[in-house]
Amino acid sequence: MTDAVGSIDMPDAQDEAPDSKKKPRKGGKRAKKGPLKRLALFYRQIVAELRKVVWPSRSQLTTYTTVVIIFVVIMIGLVTLIDYGLSNAAKYVFG
Repeated sequence: MTDAVGSIDMPDAQDEAPDSKKKPRKGGKRAKKGPLKRLALFYRQIVAELRKVVWPSRSQLTTYTTVVIIFVVIMIGLVTLIDYGLSNAAKYVFG
């Protein structure tokens, strides 16, 4: 079986001793916890990741929002012009 480098799914054949009598682990640490504990762990991890986020300041947020709105207005105008031009071209070609 070909695994990605650094994969921990399947141990390499040379890493295991031939007379090793260990039972394969099923599920690791997650199998030992109940569903509510896993859900609580999930939410704790979410909060921990959100604390790492670098949130923009108010001035950065205003700038980003203005740029997005201007870009959307320009794209709406561009699509409107293309639509108007194609509709006139279709009227010209098909009568």
